[in-house]
Amino acid sequence: MRVRNKPWADSYIKAHGDYIVIDPKNWLGKWQTRFIKPQPLNVEVGTGKGRFIIEMAKAHPEINYIGVELQKSVIATALRSFMADPLPNLQFVLTDGANLDEIFLADEIQRLFLNFSDPWPKKRHAKRRLTSPKFLQTYQRVLSADGQIEFKTDNRGLFEYTLVTMNNFPLRFDYVSLDLHHSPENEANIETEYEQKFSPNGPIYKLIAHFTA
Repeated sequence: MRVRNKPWADSYIKAHGDYIVIDPKNWLGKWQTRFIKPQPLNVEVGTGKGRFIIEMAKAHPEINYIGVELQKSVIATALRSFMADPLPNLQFVLTDGANLDEIFLADEIQRLFLNFSDPWPKKRHAKRRLTSPKFLQTYQRVLSADGQIEFKTDNRGLFEYTLVTMNNFPLRFDYVSLDLHHSPENEANIETEYEQKFSPNGPIYKLIAHFTA
């Protein structure tokens, strides 16, 4: 999907460097220094306009959060929403989620969120999906031994693909839902902007998984 350019994005990002990183490789091994205190670290890849990661940081002040987003105009929008009420346990990073193992140490992340990722439906683009084996290898390097991946989508094809790739990797499933919004777990569910808009059109699929030893 084409993202509309926002002329103000560059200057806004530069003006709020205390909360957003544009040179993430320079922060390898130093992420906790960007927060007021060291705490378990959770990361969302593809943070979009920021609603999910902001609400998670509000709900869990005992956890430090990082929202990773590749699109400058999109992350600038998330940052602007965040700056209306800044939180000490949330940072944003402008980078490609494929490079997580270049900006985080091994075992550094406790939980990884993948919310409504681009399904890349064409077969020749399968390696670009955030749950392809290439990406799973990266996640395995940066997740702690007891770390988990949380994945949500409204795309059944991507969900089925993810079940297969994770099972074959292998990962063990801790939770699988074919209709999250009509399950007991929905009570604690924090929605993304996309989820709020499109959930009336069909079910939301979710899984939680961890790598086996």
